[in-house]
Amino acid sequence: MSLNIGIYVYDEVEVLDFAGPYEVFTTATRMHARTSRDERPLFRVFTIGSSSAPVRARAGLKVDPDHTILDHPPMDCLIVPGGVVTAEMEKPQVIRWINEQSVPGRVIAAVCTGAFMLAKTGKLSGKQVTTHWEDIDDLKEMFPKVDVLSTLRWVDEGAFVTSAGISAGIDMCLHLVERLHSRELAERTALQLDFDWTEND
Repeated sequence: MSLNIGIYVYDEVEVLDFAGPYEVFTTATRMHARTSRDERPLFRVFTIGSSSAPVRARAGLKVDPDHTILDHPPMDCLIVPGGVVTAEMEKPQVIRWINEQSVPGRVIAAVCTGAFMLAKTGKLSGKQVTTHWEDIDDLKEMFPKVDVLSTLRWVDEGAFVTSAGISAGIDMCLHLVERLHSRELAERTALQLDFDWTEND
């Protein structure tokens, strides 16, 4: 059975914050297909926008969402990338949608400042999280009930996983490949990506 990975995209999203996870899960799928007898892809990866309108990532990259927050397929994992999140945090329908994705059996993972959107749902209260080093103090100030860590590349709290900035999202998603499938596949994926996978000590 395929696992559905949804990645939320929005204006001013950081490119590597969503493209890094996209590459990890699609590469893992290719690596899995080389040795699997199952013709179905291991991970089905798609982007989700607040509407069907194209979004402009940071530096101007145009992205056409595959689905909207109203019509996307069921997900096994939702990735909330970072970027300039100020406008997204002021959209009640977006925060409500992220909140509604928190159901048993589903993982919500935030990259970089995506943690701010996830924290605004209230779901991170009392949990350990991390974000980009430059935004650690702001996250602590805005969400004092969240235990913000500054020394880890990613933090796994079960239903919620957060990572530090930008490239750390790749480390986190390799961890998610291990968690959702196997250590062996995560290592093969990192090798295929020619990526020096940094794990938490």
